[in-house]
Amino acid sequence: MRTLPPFPASRPRRLRRDAFTRALVRENRLAPEDFIYPVFVLEGTKQVQDVPSMPGVQRMSQDMLFGVAEQCVELGIPVLALFPNIDASLKTPDGREATNPDGLIPRTVRALKDRFPELGVMTDVALDPYTSHGQDGLLDETGYILNDATVEVLTAQALTHAAAGVDIVAPSDMMDGRIGAIRNALEAGGHIHTRIMAYSAKYASAFYGPFRDAVGTRGTLGKSDKKVYQMDPGNSDEALREVALDIAEGADMVMVKPGLPYLDIVRRVKDEFGMPTFAYQVSGEYAMIKAAAANGWLDHDAVMMEALLAFKRAGADGILTYFALDAARLLRQR
Repeated sequence: MRTLPPFPASRPRRLRRDAFTRALVRENRLAPEDFIYPVFVLEGTKQVQDVPSMPGVQRMSQDMLFGVAEQCVELGIPVLALFPNIDASLKTPDGREATNPDGLIPRTVRALKDRFPELGVMTDVALDPYTSHGQDGLLDETGYILNDATVEVLTAQALTHAAAGVDIVAPSDMMDGRIGAIRNALEAGGHIHTRIMAYSAKYASAFYGPFRDAVGTRGTLGKSDKKVYQMDPGNSDEALREVALDIAEGADMVMVKPGLPYLDIVRRVKDEFGMPTFAYQVSGEYAMIKAAAANGWLDHDAVMMEALLAFKRAGADGILTYFALDAARLLRQR
C-alpha cells in the first residue's frame, strides 16, 4: 500500500462523516442477485415440515415450492438450489435412486422450469441423501468410500438432472476426478449449456449438522464421518490444488464450503484464479445467528446482513444462503 500523508493532512473520518459520503465510497454492496436459495424438497402434495434445528426453514413438497419460486422471481433472487429428503424405503447401499429419471429431483426440476423458465435451478450431485449408510459414495467391504465407482454413479445422476432441464449441476461429493467425468458426459450427451458449480473446497466441518436433519441423513452416519474425502479444516494450500483441478476438468464456477469460518479460503481462491467463486453459508452458520437472535443476544437483521456482506468483501461472487428471501426483502425496503 502506498504511503499516505500523515495526520492532519489525512483524516480518514472525513469519509465517514455522513450517510451519503459513506455510501459514496462504499467498496462492497449486497444485491438479491448475489443469492442462491437452498430449499429442501419432499414427496407428496401440500406437505410442509419445519426443520427444528433451522428456524424458519421448511421441507416442502413440489406444489408448495412453487410459491417460494414465485417469491424468488419477484425479489430478483436468480437461482433455487434443490436438496431432496426422500423416503427411507428408497435408500439403498448403492444410492441407485439418485439416477432415477422419474425421481423427486428430476420431476421437481421439470416442474420448476416449466412454470418459471426465467428462474435458475441448481441441483446437488451427491449420493448421501440416497444411501442407507449416509455417505456420499459407495463403500467397499471395509467401509471405505470407493472413488471411481462413485464417480460413475455421480455422472449418471448429473446426466439425469441435465436431461430434466436443470441449469446448474453442483457436485458436492468431493470425489477425485468427478468434474472431468461429468463434463465429458454432459458434452457427449449434448448438454453443452449445463453449467457445473463445483464444491471444490468442501471441508469436513462440524457446521453441517442442521442440514443433515433437513435431508434426513444425520442418523444414518452413525459413528462414521466424511474425513476421508472432505477436506481437513487445517489446510489452505490444499484448497487451491482442489480448485485448480476442478477448473482444469471443466468447472464453470467453484465453491468454498462452509462460509464464514473459511473466508480466508474464499479470498485465496478468488485472488489465485479469478474464477466465478461462490461460498455456502451453511446450516450451522444460519442456526447460530437464529439462536442468538431468538435469545436477544444479537440484532437478527443487522447480523444477517453483516455476515452476508463479509462474503462479498472476501471476494465471493455469490452466496448460497438460507437467509436469501429475508435479505432480499430487507434490501428492497432499504
